[in-house]
Amino acid sequence: MARPENTLAFDGGWEYDPAPEATDHVHIAARYGLFIDGEFVRPATGRYFDTINPATEERLARIARAGTEDVDKAVAAARKAYSGVWGRMKPAERGKYIFRIARMIQERAREFAAVESLDGGKPIRESRDVDVPLAAAHFFYYAGWADKLGYAFPGRSVKPLGVAGQVIPWNFPLLMAAWKLAPALACGNTVVLKPAETTPLTALKLAEVIADAGLPPGVVNIVTGAGDTGAAIVEHPGVNKIAFTGSTEVGKIIQRALAGTNKSYTLELGGKAANIVFADAAIDQAVEGIVNGIFFNQGHVCCAGSRLFVQESVADEVVAKLKDRMETLIVGDPLDKNTDIGAINSKMQLDKIEEYLKVGQAEGGTLHQAGGRVPKKGYWCRPAFFTGVSQSNRVVQEEIFGPVLAIQTFRTFDEALEKANNTPYGLSGGVWTDKGAKIFRMTQGVRAGVVWANTFNKFDPTSPFGGYKESGLGREGGLHGLDAYLKPGA
Repeated sequence: MARPENTLAFDGGWEYDPAPEATDHVHIAARYGLFIDGEFVRPATGRYFDTINPATEERLARIARAGTEDVDKAVAAARKAYSGVWGRMKPAERGKYIFRIARMIQERAREFAAVESLDGGKPIRESRDVDVPLAAAHFFYYAGWADKLGYAFPGRSVKPLGVAGQVIPWNFPLLMAAWKLAPALACGNTVVLKPAETTPLTALKLAEVIADAGLPPGVVNIVTGAGDTGAAIVEHPGVNKIAFTGSTEVGKIIQRALAGTNKSYTLELGGKAANIVFADAAIDQAVEGIVNGIFFNQGHVCCAGSRLFVQESVADEVVAKLKDRMETLIVGDPLDKNTDIGAINSKMQLDKIEEYLKVGQAEGGTLHQAGGRVPKKGYWCRPAFFTGVSQSNRVVQEEIFGPVLAIQTFRTFDEALEKANNTPYGLSGGVWTDKGAKIFRMTQGVRAGVVWANTFNKFDPTSPFGGYKESGLGREGGLHGLDAYLKPGA
């Protein structure tokens, strides 16, 4: 009996029937304007662009493209709101608004999850179980801090900076918006936010929530567009603070643009995280952590565990089990609850990943890529890893931002530590061992902002996140996330 086209099959002979998430509760408008001064308005440029479903290559909506005039209006609205109402509002009242936003995100969680998967290509399980709950949790967490800043920073002035310009990436659109908006608002700042060009929809849906929550006009303004829109925010003289998450290359451009100004800034940039597996680790648990760290999110995470270091005595076992596990991963429709690996966010990103697969082989690496079918339309990449690579190989040193892993071996603790730190980045890392002393020694030695022990990619709004070296400056999350939106001084 022939299998239906949409049935997911495995070599073992068994198969999953499709389990699609319903979308009848989701409303995506044909066209979206800019959210400025509490209203959706037409762009002064009169220009729009398409946002595409990467799993089908079909248009989801037309999105306004903001120009410098639109950014001027958004900054002016934010400044007026800061001076007139938000900056003067009692902190406890600000907290109520932020709490209300959190509750409304929870109430619309199914809609947000579906839109995130439609627009970004990530599996619905990740959108539903990670992105949306964490976004709500960040608003809840910072709502509680709004009237307690004096306790958070005793003996210090706790005055807001003013207008914050925020530019976020496409890999976690809603969560990155929450990471930046919630602490900024809790500290009394107003905001001009620009989502990524390829994933603007959940930010625009969040604008609907902000309007429904009754937030005073101008407190949050959301302008959509491409790189020139982000540059207009960064360079605007009416902005007091820049918060950027994205590539290291763009981060360097922003840092140069801000040199000599009095603007505060935080930059959360690229990463090339090391996942270190010692011989005494729980191997099956480690393999699952490796898969979670690089494949379940399509590698679309700046902190993805894209470098794997395995102690020589267990390397063959780890690689064999990793190969077996990869063959069970389902690549396909992001809205199907069976899917493990969704669509690559854009054609441009897929082309970049495929180029690195060629580069890795040209440099002498041995490529293993999982089998299985992928849909005919859309942007797809089956999970892959390289063995036989050295520290100088580009697939080891450069951020790929795709489901591609570089595997190397080590013999001693010091060798593992040296290899882990031999990268321009320092955002995150992981260590797998049953020895607590080894965990503490490694986490103290790895030059990375976040290091997980016997797990990977676990986040909490109370914990600071950020990197060293070319992975950025400053921290987001926890008390550190509040500090970044307050004026310095005693």
